[in-house]
Amino acid sequence: MTLFDSPDFEGHEAIHAFSDEATGLKCIIAVHSTARGPAAGGCRMWPFPTSEDALQDALRLSRAMSYKNAMADLDLGGGKAVIIGDSRTQKTPALFEAFGRAVEAVGGAYWTAEDVGVSPADLMHARKHTRYVAGLEGHPAASGDPSPVTAEGVFRGVQLCVRRRLGRELDGVTVALQGVGHVGAYLADKLHAAGARLIITDVNADALQAVAARTGAQVVAPDEIFDVEAEVFAPCALGGAVSAETLPRLKAKVIAGGANNQLADPAVGKTLFDLGLLYAPDYVINGGGIINVAGEIRALDAGTAYDPAWVEGKLARLMQTLEEVLDRSAAEKRPTHEVAGEMARERIARGRAAAAAA
Repeated sequence: MTLFDSPDFEGHEAIHAFSDEATGLKCIIAVHSTARGPAAGGCRMWPFPTSEDALQDALRLSRAMSYKNAMADLDLGGGKAVIIGDSRTQKTPALFEAFGRAVEAVGGAYWTAEDVGVSPADLMHARKHTRYVAGLEGHPAASGDPSPVTAEGVFRGVQLCVRRRLGRELDGVTVALQGVGHVGAYLADKLHAAGARLIITDVNADALQAVAARTGAQVVAPDEIFDVEAEVFAPCALGGAVSAETLPRLKAKVIAGGANNQLADPAVGKTLFDLGLLYAPDYVINGGGIINVAGEIRALDAGTAYDPAWVEGKLARLMQTLEEVLDRSAAEKRPTHEVAGEMARERIARGRAAAAAA
């Protein structure tokens, strides 16, 4: 199958592949849409088995970023970068400087930030060669690590979904939390403070121990997380956690987490809706981080300081959008992922029309 025949290519404006022999950089930057503004999305570093896997991830994530930015009501399109490599053993300052040169070569059509396997410290090296980096520290416009804001949005979304589906607050609710990395760990702290009982898993034993020590969470093996007794399943690791194989194992009534592309395929979304589960579409509930990044981009472009009040206003509006998705799903008797996708495409189309008319 060629690139243009791939179902994941749908609507992409540009795909850029970069290789730097001196540093070992192998990178793909996918730009899905610039209809609402320059594409924005994080950079992920992962040891993909094949370059085809890396491309598929970049395409899916960049499209999700278009939807996420539209649903967060941001003047940004969607893009994503993936670096093929093991972030535990292959990171070097030179590699990220080469990545910065790659971002600069895209000519401002894409803003990058941190994602799985990449930290703000890594992107400081990229920043030496391009201005199109956000989520950093040390300057007036800086927004810092977006993970806490992502976690805050996911927490509010979980709270909203629990109220809607279970008719109660989080106190005493059991949450199965898959992944306690940057976002998952912050989310665990917030859920614990709200009185939730936690069952957690991760491939990183040190991260698990740290979160369990703070929250009293029960720790289980990665594959066991799908079988535990919990009212809420919160995927906060890589995509595809909810699949035809894992869905029958879940006891939860609510699926709401910080991971991207949580549904292995759209058919799973229809199945879970038919089963009466409430799913918070990932690119709606986890939009807090990109809102935070957008606050920095906005400040950099205007030459002003980062404005946390602007970010809070957008985060509050995002929760209203999630409520609208849930309301329409209930009224129209359609899965939430279908409703959210339709809303996102409408917003992108309006942006494209406005740009054409300008």
